[in-house]
Amino acid sequence: MSLYAKDTDQAFQGAGTKPGLETWCVENLQLVAVPKTSYGKFYSGNSYLILHTIIPKSGPPLHDIHYWLGNDTNKVDSDLASDKALELDAALGSCSVQYRELQGQETEKFLSYFKPCIIPIEGVYSSQKGHSNEDTYEVRLLTCKGDHVVHVKEVPFSRSSLNHNDVFVLDTASKIFLFSGCNSSTQERAKALEVVQYIKDTKHSGNCEVATIEDGKFVGDSEVGEFWSFFGGYAPIPRESPSFFQDQSDIQSVKLFWITYQGKLSQIESDSFAREVLEADKCYMLDCEAEIFVWMGRLTSVTERKTSISAAEDFLRNQGRSAGTHLSLITEGLETSKFRSYFANWPLKVEPRLFEEGREKVAAIFKQNGYEVKELPEEDIEPLIDCRGTLKVWRVDGDELSLVPISEQRKLFSGDCYVVQYTYSGNGREENLFYAWLGCESTLEDRRDVIYHMNSVVDSTRGDPVMAQVVQNKEPDQFFFIFQMLIIYKGGKSAGYRKFLAEKGIDDKTNNESEDAFFRIQGTSPDNMQAIQVDQVSSSLNSSYCYILNSGTTVFTWIGNLSLTRDHDILHRMLEFINPTWQPISVREGSEPDIFWTALGGKTEYAKGKEMKGHVEDPRLLLLNITEGRKRVHSSTVVLKDNVVFFCCESFKL
Repeated sequence: MSLYAKDTDQAFQGAGTKPGLETWCVENLQLVAVPKTSYGKFYSGNSYLILHTIIPKSGPPLHDIHYWLGNDTNKVDSDLASDKALELDAALGSCSVQYRELQGQETEKFLSYFKPCIIPIEGVYSSQKGHSNEDTYEVRLLTCKGDHVVHVKEVPFSRSSLNHNDVFVLDTASKIFLFSGCNSSTQERAKALEVVQYIKDTKHSGNCEVATIEDGKFVGDSEVGEFWSFFGGYAPIPRESPSFFQDQSDIQSVKLFWITYQGKLSQIESDSFAREVLEADKCYMLDCEAEIFVWMGRLTSVTERKTSISAAEDFLRNQGRSAGTHLSLITEGLETSKFRSYFANWPLKVEPRLFEEGREKVAAIFKQNGYEVKELPEEDIEPLIDCRGTLKVWRVDGDELSLVPISEQRKLFSGDCYVVQYTYSGNGREENLFYAWLGCESTLEDRRDVIYHMNSVVDSTRGDPVMAQVVQNKEPDQFFFIFQMLIIYKGGKSAGYRKFLAEKGIDDKTNNESEDAFFRIQGTSPDNMQAIQVDQVSSSLNSSYCYILNSGTTVFTWIGNLSLTRDHDILHRMLEFINPTWQPISVREGSEPDIFWTALGGKTEYAKGKEMKGHVEDPRLLLLNITEGRKRVHSSTVVLKDNVVFFCCESFKL
């Protein structure tokens, strides 16, 4: 059965039925299909429509629609591209998210389709045979920005364009120069090298020289002199030269508007917004300053949606907003996690879980027999102490105890041991809680050393601290509450762990946070969330949890059939915490595509039963006396609870 109505543009026939990209260009007020050999070539005088499709093993196809507007395109063509995006969405069953892409300000999702980058071409595209679309060759100065995807921007060919913060590519007829600002990052330099190779292959047919120029190194290098000769000779670059890629300022306020049928904006006054304010037969605009969302109710017509998009674009023009302001078009039911984050307590709509369906059937049988059925609420776990204190983390490395930087202290490694100090207000004074955390892959030597180091830190602390020893996978909830968000990676950094691997002949594959990774997501609330790296095999799955899989080329989120609604919220939050630039493909258990199982080394059996908490033993209170001969030296209280050992003492030393 065809999805396409009679009045649907003929250019869309068969669109979205195959995975990958499809591209159209607006030419003479019509959509013209762009051949695959020209994908990634965008002319600044045109408007384009791009469809990205993913075909899962089961379930409906997943679509994203982008309309790209060149700097020199006219308003008629840009309006037509916007309208055609809505028409294509309707033809596909109104199941896509649409993005407006402006030349030089493209979203990372869009740029990820075209490796390693896109470099817009001056001029206008023509589909006529025999017509050359290539621009005449000229020397160009480009600047590259981005660690994950590359934003390439042509800048004026002038010395004043150079600065110390960015990476620049000077493309000449015989040689390509890569100039790295002294303040540019290693990742940006690496990405810029990919751009240089791309230019060499596409513009020079692989036949040209490449020279790298380091900012600040000018002595005795002929290539450096050759580079500066294009700018009339060397002269120092001012220290305050601005970057051509300015960071977006923090969002100051968020405003919500109802868009009337006539295209008028009516602001909804409120300090916070609830999901209930969005009605299915209306369209709304959410103004987040750096980004604009147009939300279209499922009962609105294509005409109403076109009016709403035009109103949003007019709003951007009349407000004089930055060209970098992104516009995303969202249909009800397909809201992104970023959009939902601006609403208080957004109810996550998920498919019925298998155990819920069975539970409902059992409940119906009891009701038919006259029994009153009530569901027991989930037990809320509350922290036992004030969790607004300060946190310090040290990593144990033999005789050394290294303080972990604040930016890294919520990342632990299972091959290491750590000393954790948490200081908080309690009983009218400052209290200290110490944990010795033992990674499940840590060595016996490190486990012994961590106790010694914890006692050394405790000795330098005032008051009556409480000490506890915990082992990975046996942590109490209080331990997680003081971290709030925690990532536990496989591998280790200590010398003892690396020596252990070397003796076993095992390669050190300590995660560097950029390699492939597989995380189990767990927790009870936004104040208690963890991502635990597990073996990247399908047997690591469990229907009770949600997972994040980074295969290197694709990121998946996997939702187990027995996971709870709160788990899905935690999944989105942890994804943002691990890497906010990841654009995941969400799959539910039972509807995984083949590439998901391939990334896990093939499909095997895994735990599918509801995971139950183990039996919690009652705490035991012991009195520990240490004596030398007949003389007692020290006395201390030891509490054993939930596989955790607590030491409560003033002068006790192990």
